[in-house]
Amino acid sequence: MQNQHTPDACVTCPVHHAGHLQKLGIDMTQWDYAVALAGNPNTGKSTVFNALTGLRQHTGNWPGKTVTRAEGGFSYGSARYKLVDLPGTYSLLSTSLDEEVARDFLLFGQPDVTIIVVDATRLERNLNLALQVFEITDRAVICLNLMDEAQRHGLVVDDRRLARDLGVPVVPTAARYGRGLPELLHAVHEVATGQTVCKPYRVKSESPAIQRAIHQLVQQLQATFPGLPNARWVALRLLDGDQSIIRAVRNGALGQLSRPFTGQEHHLELEVIP
Repeated sequence: MQNQHTPDACVTCPVHHAGHLQKLGIDMTQWDYAVALAGNPNTGKSTVFNALTGLRQHTGNWPGKTVTRAEGGFSYGSARYKLVDLPGTYSLLSTSLDEEVARDFLLFGQPDVTIIVVDATRLERNLNLALQVFEITDRAVICLNLMDEAQRHGLVVDDRRLARDLGVPVVPTAARYGRGLPELLHAVHEVATGQTVCKPYRVKSESPAIQRAIHQLVQQLQATFPGLPNARWVALRLLDGDQSIIRAVRNGALGQLSRPFTGQEHHLELEVIP
């Protein structure tokens, strides 16, 4: 395994010359902020992960799951960031193990920032996941990736209008070429440190009766599982009949899931990019 801090490590990478990024690879003994990386499959999410952390192929499983897990780190400015690559998924509604893993980390791991990688050529489809993430967290950044492909197909995306409509930073990128990644890092840093306060768009479709039911469930959940984060989202999933959430409530596992994420219990062997 080659040390990523050798002089020839990624010296030609555009992000390397931004002056702020230091790829930490697997050296994540301490960090200031945890960042989740979410997105549909085939959006270039792994390319973003590799570019920021200096890591290539990764192995390791989520605790008790067969789903592959990857985490690495980078420093930006004076802060250290742990980057957790969530399974690529189209939804957080828990119809598959990948979706359950991604949902549980966002719900109970409570990352400081969630980067949502979307394909600029398939924006409408990808925003479905983004809107679901907005239901869980206020702290999100849209990585509008594959802008090179969009331009090749003659597609124009107004990222500023999209940011206004969604209420979170939107950063155009072409991650495979390193384009836009310095701006992405800056946006993540500003959200993590509170310099940017997000006001994500949320679909409001509950009737008064549903709102009352949610309120009652939230009170019961908080009484049964003190300190439970995102109790409103859990209540919504219970009302929707989410069987995995129902089982977690009945067997008490919801209390285990809601413990603060430390990351110390996870061991990964990662290959560093020369």
